[in-house]
Amino acid sequence: MASPGSAVDAQGSRRPLGFLANAIKRKHSFIQLGAMTGILLLSVRSLGQKYRIHDLEDDTAALREEQQTLADRMKTIKEALLREASLEPSGRFASRLRSLFGEGDSN
Repeated sequence: MASPGSAVDAQGSRRPLGFLANAIKRKHSFIQLGAMTGILLLSVRSLGQKYRIHDLEDDTAALREEQQTLADRMKTIKEALLREASLEPSGRFASRLRSLFGEGDSN
């Protein structure tokens, strides 16, 4: 007659393998899983960098447009100041503005 412990031993041998034992048993599958996970992570990283580059290009274009707008505003203000200064009868203010703006005297 079989002892009660022998029934537990028979069932105990069928218990699931631990993670490491399972990994050793199916080494090829785990290597493949690791490689595919690495490729997936690299792809996600690459995609993130692609969108970051796209955002930076958009920011660069916006900054160039803003720089051009500011340059145009400065030119308009400068021309308005010179026009107002040229109305002064002595011409000293216009001369001083031209020297500040780095323009040669065109009198």
